[in-house]
Amino acid sequence: MKAPAAQLKIPSLGYALLGLLQQNPSSGYDLRKIFSSSSMRTYSDSPGAIYPALARLQKQALVRGTIEDGNGLRRRQLFHITARGLAELKKWITQPIAPEDLTRGFEQIMLRFAFSENAAGPTASLQLLQSLREALKVHIASLHTEYEASHKLMPTSGRLAFESGMHTTEYFLQWTDYAIATYEKERRKKGKSV
Repeated sequence: MKAPAAQLKIPSLGYALLGLLQQNPSSGYDLRKIFSSSSMRTYSDSPGAIYPALARLQKQALVRGTIEDGNGLRRRQLFHITARGLAELKKWITQPIAPEDLTRGFEQIMLRFAFSENAAGPTASLQLLQSLREALKVHIASLHTEYEASHKLMPTSGRLAFESGMHTTEYFLQWTDYAIATYEKERRKKGKSV
């Protein structure tokens, strides 16, 4: 009997790299430029993080590097996502939103959503949004319950901070409803043109 495959440990930076490489094979330098010049900066633009992350992904057979001739004598390594890497990316994108995903913040969820359509298709994007909506509804209800039970005991700063978190989460639910409506509108448009 075959032993089950070990669960791959891929940090956020690894998924960010897989998502970018799924869109376009790139060198480590190209990836650093994307991180340093965009909102993806939060994941890292440091060569001290990106190159080791690429090496780990390559060791896990999620990406492969090929050496290409560059300008003059310069050669560069171009990284491509592998079929296994794409499968791992899709698995990460399509997993349902769990309560702990919400308590960690929305950054990881938005990273999944940002890559969802290119990696797994519009249906997967819509399913991720629907999963997010349901998880947010439960989370908001629990926040309100917690608030009602404890807000009178909180110092003003604590109460205001808690309210800020609740309002941010409620806004995220509004955005999620808007995003779902946008996908459904696109689907209806495409259905009419077929």
